[in-house]
Amino acid sequence: MTIYFYGADEAPHGCFSNFSAHGFELDGHTWPTSEHYFQAQKFTGTRHADVIRRARTPLRAAELGRDPAKPLRRDWERVKDDVMRRAVTAKFRTHADIRAILLATADEEIVEDTTTDHYWGRGRTGTGKNMLGRILMRTRTRLRAEA
Repeated sequence: MTIYFYGADEAPHGCFSNFSAHGFELDGHTWPTSEHYFQAQKFTGTRHADVIRRARTPLRAAELGRDPAKPLRRDWERVKDDVMRRAVTAKFRTHADIRAILLATADEEIVEDTTTDHYWGRGRTGTGKNMLGRILMRTRTRLRAEA
């Protein structure tokens, strides 16, 4: 069986969304969501990164992070997967309740069910890279080993 997720409010797997309200501390700051962290890292060391961290909602953080007027850090394409991995790991290590939900998925495949993102999700054709799902599954394996 495959577990599909997308919306942060969809039980029980909405917590897999980067928009879920599960904050954490990482890199000396408190982040309201993993979306806040991910988007801010595109501009690390700039004022814009702090503006994103303080955004009222994850949607607003995403909008700010996707602003084409702001130049991305030069190494973004090389580091973005590691940034996402760090955010997801911190989120699930911080919150025992959602860690239990992730671990309860056993060895099921986890897929971000979005038609608009072929990299992080399954994409319009269903053949996307599903990098967020892959990171969640790797995180599950690491957390299981730590338990």
